[in-house]
Amino acid sequence: MTSVRALVAPQVNPIITLLDAKLHIAGSEILWREVIGNGFGLASAIGGMRRRVWAWPIGIGGNALLFTVFVGGVFNTPQQLNMAGQAGRQLMFIAVSVYGWWSWHRHANETGLEHRGVEPRWASNRERLILVAAMLLGTAAFAQLFAVIGSYGPWAEAWIFTGSVLATYGMARGLAEFWLIWIAVDIVGIPLLVKAGYYPSATLYFVYAGFVAWGFVVWMRSIRPMLPPAAVPLATAP
Repeated sequence: MTSVRALVAPQVNPIITLLDAKLHIAGSEILWREVIGNGFGLASAIGGMRRRVWAWPIGIGGNALLFTVFVGGVFNTPQQLNMAGQAGRQLMFIAVSVYGWWSWHRHANETGLEHRGVEPRWASNRERLILVAAMLLGTAAFAQLFAVIGSYGPWAEAWIFTGSVLATYGMARGLAEFWLIWIAVDIVGIPLLVKAGYYPSATLYFVYAGFVAWGFVVWMRSIRPMLPPAAVPLATAP
């Protein structure tokens, strides 16, 4: 006798369905969560260029999806690769994005401009020196860490990870130079992702490189010029 349970269709878990869904192109399997996660990332970048507060929560959603993509040995991706730098980068994005979301939301409330989360500015010479030093030292340190953990291309991933940390923080602080850091990240990230077989991510990096250049110009034009202090009139003799 057939049991009632056997007649009932198994319940579909939407989370598992999303994790396992694949797109088949030219004989290759591509995870839909990689496509969707990168789509969220591009939307977040557009919002960042326009200085919209909503860019941060949209980006966080994409980061959560992409984290599962780059821990391929755990979440059973077609590449079966654990890219520690790329996966850790997503967690870093989430952490820094919470700060950026709070900072931009506070700025919008204080200025009364609901859709403007930050006022772009140039970094000072001291800030630029710190960014360059942090990029070099961070890359060297994380390369050693990723090599120990087990990563696909530890030096390249360390460069991408460190640059992503600095670029995201720079965006949160309103530093126009953060767009230039993203370009440096893309130059290394595109060939690495192509070699590893993460084609949607590599494609986004390629599109993003052109978008980043455009975003830099937009932010550069929106920076208010530094006005000289108002002249103080000389006291006249009575």
